[in-house]
Amino acid sequence: MNSYMLNFRRAAVFLAAGVVLGACNANDQLLKATDPDIINPADLNSPDGAEALRVGALGRLKHATVGDPNVNEGPWLMDGLLVDEYRSGDTFIQRDETDQRNIQVSNSFISGDYRFINRARVAAVQAIAMLRKYPNPKATLAAVGQMFFVKGFAELQSALDFCNGQPFAIVDLTTGNSTVGDPISVIDAFKLAAASFDSAIANDKLPTGAVDNSVLFAAQIGKGRALLGIGGQSAAAAAAVAGVPTSYSFNETWSAGKEDNQIWALNISARRLAVQDSVDELGTVVNALPFVSAKDPRVPTSKPVKFSFDGVTLYAAQGVWPLRDTPVSVVNGIDARLIEAEAAYQSGNYGTPVTGTLAILNALRAAPQTLGAVTTPAMTALTDPGTDPARLAQFFREKAFWTFGRGQRLGDLRRLIRQYSLPAARVFPGENGQWFKSGNYGHDVNFPVPQTELNNPNFHGCTDRAA
Repeated sequence: MNSYMLNFRRAAVFLAAGVVLGACNANDQLLKATDPDIINPADLNSPDGAEALRVGALGRLKHATVGDPNVNEGPWLMDGLLVDEYRSGDTFIQRDETDQRNIQVSNSFISGDYRFINRARVAAVQAIAMLRKYPNPKATLAAVGQMFFVKGFAELQSALDFCNGQPFAIVDLTTGNSTVGDPISVIDAFKLAAASFDSAIANDKLPTGAVDNSVLFAAQIGKGRALLGIGGQSAAAAAAVAGVPTSYSFNETWSAGKEDNQIWALNISARRLAVQDSVDELGTVVNALPFVSAKDPRVPTSKPVKFSFDGVTLYAAQGVWPLRDTPVSVVNGIDARLIEAEAAYQSGNYGTPVTGTLAILNALRAAPQTLGAVTTPAMTALTDPGTDPARLAQFFREKAFWTFGRGQRLGDLRRLIRQYSLPAARVFPGENGQWFKSGNYGHDVNFPVPQTELNNPNFHGCTDRAA
């Protein structure tokens, strides 16, 4: 091949390369894609941006109750493991040690739940700041009040679950900025929640000036529960919920194909958790309620297969949330009536007609109530057991079946110790007994603030692990 032809071919190759590169440069803008997961903070500076923060905070509330499908279950399921609602049918040590009541500060699931709760709280305050800065005059709900409810509920759940000495971030309601806070007691955490619910009630108006009852009722129930947690304020708690209809419910919902109800996912789909009964493979579980063998219509159960995920733990599925998108009630009117019933007990009015504890409980049993996918039938009326200890046991048993799986049982067992002076040996499941997999039950009555919080220079561990 002569030199002329060789040089010609080289020139052609270089020219072709130049054309290709030029085409690449020319098409660069055509091929450039905007990452939909990246949100410019400036985009939030509008009513639409504030609304997006509100919706995001509600999503965080789902994580702070039933869990995040991309991470793990939420506080309500781990609560249920620590008490007598669920037991571990799993191979993960984090679930096993919670069921055994021997939780380590390094437990990553508890760490996740602590993070879920605090993220919901901070997200709510960030939304409040922007909703106030960019109000929507056409809003169809009391958005700021709803976000104060989310803030209060996160504080309430933390108080119910975690030890004394739990820190809360200090969040600026104007800017949404946060700084680390000092540890506080469980009682002070309940007080923090009560104050947030008061703020929700104070911000319960629509732009038209009308009251948004969906926000008002939720906040009133939250306040009633927080006051019960503080102790000595049952009359005020009952007054707070007096106007809430029994039929009211503040629900969390799920979109098919996008996210799942994690109660369904962990108990029914994956069988990692099984409904606990008052008996297990080793015999009677002291203090545990018969959530399976009672065959109570408020907590329907089934045994479609013999074993849980681990292949050895006998399995039972709950039927309250049987589908991946069954709604879950965060607070409801049944909760309001139970607050009134406990207040009546504390005031010595157990058997008083209409307004006494027994009358309130029997009114709930007589009428159909909605719990997830369940509509309860009329149930036989209860009778007065006659003695004060038996009345207390009857009330909390009824409450346990009405509130199954909704994150209240752990807080109630703690209050039986803290406010009613019962020893843990008469309250918590398995106390001083043998755990069904191996070893003995521990003595935990709450969750430790996780090891990861030691990054907070103000935190040095739980003040104590008392109820």
